[in-house]
Amino acid sequence: MTISKRSDLLLLPAKLSSLRSIAFQLQRWKHTYPGENEDLVPKEVEARSAQEAGLCNPSSWRTYDSTKVGINKSAISQPAWGIIRSLQQKGFEAYLVGGCVRDLLLKRVPKDFDIITTATNKQIKKQFRRCIIVGRRFPICHVHMVGTITEVSSFDTIIKDVEEGKEDILRKALHTCSEKDIVRWKDSMRRDFTINGLFFDPAKSRVYDYVNGLKDLRSSRVTTVVSAHLSFSEDCARILRGLRIAARLGFWFSEETAAALRKLSSSVSTLTKERLMMELNFMLAYGAAKPSIQLLKKFGLLEILLPFHAAYLDHQDKHKVDYTSTMFMKLISSLDKLLSPDRPCRCTLWLGLLAFHIALVRNPEEASVVWAVSSFLYFGTWSEAVEFVKQLDKNKKSVDFLPEIKALREAKPMSEKMLKEKVLNLTLLVRSSVNAFSCKESLREYLTVFPEAPECSGKVLISVKKRDYVAKLFNDLDDNRRRESYDIDYELLKKDDPDEIRFVIGKVFMDTLSARIEDNVVKKQPLLKNKEERMGMQNGS
Repeated sequence: MTISKRSDLLLLPAKLSSLRSIAFQLQRWKHTYPGENEDLVPKEVEARSAQEAGLCNPSSWRTYDSTKVGINKSAISQPAWGIIRSLQQKGFEAYLVGGCVRDLLLKRVPKDFDIITTATNKQIKKQFRRCIIVGRRFPICHVHMVGTITEVSSFDTIIKDVEEGKEDILRKALHTCSEKDIVRWKDSMRRDFTINGLFFDPAKSRVYDYVNGLKDLRSSRVTTVVSAHLSFSEDCARILRGLRIAARLGFWFSEETAAALRKLSSSVSTLTKERLMMELNFMLAYGAAKPSIQLLKKFGLLEILLPFHAAYLDHQDKHKVDYTSTMFMKLISSLDKLLSPDRPCRCTLWLGLLAFHIALVRNPEEASVVWAVSSFLYFGTWSEAVEFVKQLDKNKKSVDFLPEIKALREAKPMSEKMLKEKVLNLTLLVRSSVNAFSCKESLREYLTVFPEAPECSGKVLISVKKRDYVAKLFNDLDDNRRRESYDIDYELLKKDDPDEIRFVIGKVFMDTLSARIEDNVVKKQPLLKNKEERMGMQNGS
């Protein structure tokens, strides 16, 4: 329910013109904060035309009762509540802002909570004992409370960036508007997408909307605050953030935003490999890898970020194979079932998973060999992996992934010695396949399996140190790492624990292969929790 439409705020043409001039100026100081909710822009840009600024009409500003638009305050973290209360008790305005407000309105649990306040950074630091100020040009505060870090930014940082004299023009143009509205509106003009431009004061149960964000949220639409072409030209990282948001929420892009995405998608190649890796991890590590890959493919970005898999999917398309049924897409779909925004992984997991897949594309193997590697990673011991494969051979369970899996052998099952030799060869190939993410020469070599693939224009994303860490996951086949539990320990996964990562990679492959087996009983149990269930399935129990 709308509390206030501010429809009485009619500006004279001259004042409206001045207001638009201010809007242009505000857009010149957009910036990015590191982390998940990077709603702000890093580059100064040229002034916009009046048409590109079209959100400067106070008659469109809205204030909503949070209880009427579906926000449940109990979903707000205790640290965020504590920070807001402390600031407001000292007489400062304080709001939740950005993606957390969006998620609260969607009844989703926010990954983190960002706060903006009228207090200066020095005042914030004085208020909280465990607070550090980070950043130089656009400093923000990291407040440590109850084991979490909450980003708190100051309106004052933005106000100081307005050119001398512009503030007076703004006051005259908006003389009928409250100071609080003006401050919030100025900040909203720096945001990337309208659905990230909302402010929420939980103490007053008020949501403030200056960019039609709630309307777009209710329409499941991702659109930029200003002209999409201009927005993405200023900060091409917004392209990846937009895809991430659309993938996670299942939203669609406005026509203008989609057109700009297509036209400017190649500009993301100008970002550093560290930034690209961060954005790619946000897409693949939080339970939305499949829709993220689909959007990256649709807008021509997959060939930049994951060139081998872009060529793989193009190859499948050319051979009239539905790419959504490929082993690659099934693997990331299985991964998505295990992860979520509050249960993420680090990049090591999906890098290992993709390297395993690259190895199979480079050198297809028999299903029993793939099962053996997967089950060893899952069970943690070679003896249990061998026993599992024997049961598979006994029950003649077939898997029909092409080109990764060779056709089922008609001969008798291979000996344990031969199986181990083939497994060692496959794990060696997996370790070398990690080079696809760290060495451009290796990537070019691996792409030769697709004769029709264009010349590689993608970027390698990881360091040699990270490459070695991922490759080491597939070492030491004789080591026994028997697990006490066959449930995922998400705390260990977040800490990048190698044993936990091995276990999850094995589980993802086994889930994917199990779902593909041409057996109705097995297809009803694609995600088996523990070793006993898996072994019992193969024994026919």
